[in-house]
Amino acid sequence: MKILAPVDGSKASLKAIKHACNMLASAPQFSVTLMSVHDDIALKHARSIVGSKAVDGYLQELSDKDLASARKLLDKAGVKHEVLIRTGHIAQEIVTQADEGEFDLIVMGNKGRSALRDLLIGSVAQRVLALAKTPVLLVK
Repeated sequence: MKILAPVDGSKASLKAIKHACNMLASAPQFSVTLMSVHDDIALKHARSIVGSKAVDGYLQELSDKDLASARKLLDKAGVKHEVLIRTGHIAQEIVTQADEGEFDLIVMGNKGRSALRDLLIGSVAQRVLALAKTPVLLVK
């Protein structure tokens, strides 16, 4: 079974990774792919000022930071994993990767860092649930 685990560095996403570790403890044939996605639409103007290389470096740093704790949890649990870093519309990128990578399950936290934004336009988890053909496990 292939599991896609989008993370954003939040407590909720780390809780989802802990849940995935517990699931995987009894099933070593599972594989986990951690995914970090940042919406770069607001940075399009910044690219013209500071250059694409600077913006890409900034997004890479954000992703590395978001993934660090999740990678430590998986390493400590002895769970082998891969890492994907993407930019774009967050929910759409998760769903696209789940489809293209032929994942069997998406495991994610249901509350990330953007609680105020969630109230205004809906959470990433809600959008993934609405768009995904792949089963989604939300961890609260």
